[in-house]
Amino acid sequence: MKIAKVGSIIEFKEGLTGVVEKVNENSVIVDLTYMENFSDLDLDRRTVVNHKNYKIIKDSFS
Repeated sequence: MKIAKVGSIIEFKEGLTGVVEKVNENSVIVDLTYMENFSDLDLDRRTVVNHKNYKIIKDSFS
């Protein structure tokens, strides 16, 4: 299992995408405002996603 880094773009939960802001031992904190339709979805700005529950769309270069 490849773990995302800060700045990586991930996809989780049936198509939601976001930018990783912090990497924890078992999860990442994701900024959801990356999505174009964020304002239409009535979601919180950030969420926590377990490492098992996402796939990396674009790796961070930092």
